[in-house]
Amino acid sequence: MSRFFSEKFSALEPYVPGEQPQGRKYVKLNTNESPYPPSPIAQRLARQQAGDLQLYSDPDLRELRAAGAQAFGIDKDEIVFTNGSDEILNFAFSAFCDDNTPAVFADITYGFYKVFAEINRVPSMVIPLREDFSLNPDDYIGVHGTVFIANPNAPTGIALPIADIERIIAGNPDNIVVIDEAYVDFGGESAVSLINKYQNLLVTQTFSKSRSLAGGRLGMGIACKELIADINTLRFSTNPYNVNRMTAAAGVGALADAKYFADCVGKVKAMRERTAAALKELGFEMTDSSSNFLFAKHNAISGLELYTRLKEAGILIRHFETPRLRDYNRITVGSPEEMDIFIREVKKILAEL
Repeated sequence: MSRFFSEKFSALEPYVPGEQPQGRKYVKLNTNESPYPPSPIAQRLARQQAGDLQLYSDPDLRELRAAGAQAFGIDKDEIVFTNGSDEILNFAFSAFCDDNTPAVFADITYGFYKVFAEINRVPSMVIPLREDFSLNPDDYIGVHGTVFIANPNAPTGIALPIADIERIIAGNPDNIVVIDEAYVDFGGESAVSLINKYQNLLVTQTFSKSRSLAGGRLGMGIACKELIADINTLRFSTNPYNVNRMTAAAGVGALADAKYFADCVGKVKAMRERTAAALKELGFEMTDSSSNFLFAKHNAISGLELYTRLKEAGILIRHFETPRLRDYNRITVGSPEEMDIFIREVKKILAEL
């Protein structure tokens, strides 16, 4: 870093995203993207906006908010759209945490939480998951901080039932509880229905996974009107045009095309179960995933060696070199063709041991 970089960020460890190779063609199962293209309606509406890119996008995102309100059965003032769900999460750390209100999250969860706490210069309380990677709801009752829970969790894929989520929300009446539902469409239970029952609930979701818009960068927050107003205070104070015209239009199309959405989600879930069964036959152990990925290990080969050998064979998966995770790899559920290649190569690697 340069000598001009502020000392307040000298210890900042940036989030490390999954590899995005630009040269060699890989079977890419490392970043939890959808194997399917965006909805044809989303593509068509985005193309229609391409000719007007000389104009700013609508800062109020009225058409997109109306589509979101209809899709989720809420009021248009109970939803805010952002540049990916990372932006709404960053806003939440900034708006609802301070020196007296720490951020509370698990030791094994979305890696950006730690970064957001550091960059917003707020204290954090890190709570270990159980030995089996499950989250104990009792650990989050009355913690006197802003609670962040990824449900389903990443990278484990484990989901908490909505009854446990509600216990945590009710158990922190004087603090915000943020439920990060990036993967909820693949098997979790959404907490959106609770936003009018609890004024301290913020639900975040993304269009990157189940709606095939990872490259479009679109996320959203759903909460009572007062919390959405808080988020908009920060949004309009930093980047009121945070969602570009083409992405906003694609979001409208993605929300309108319910059949395409359901078909893609259904195919991913079916392929997840098929791949999990194949891996179990090969001796893998894995968590019970409610997401679009599997979190698996094999006693005959280290997580790092499997990752390395698959990469050499042209297949990317995600490896985390931390003590509790290094035996495991996270495997995105791809297309049937991609998963056939993956299983075939895993069989070959295990046979060579």
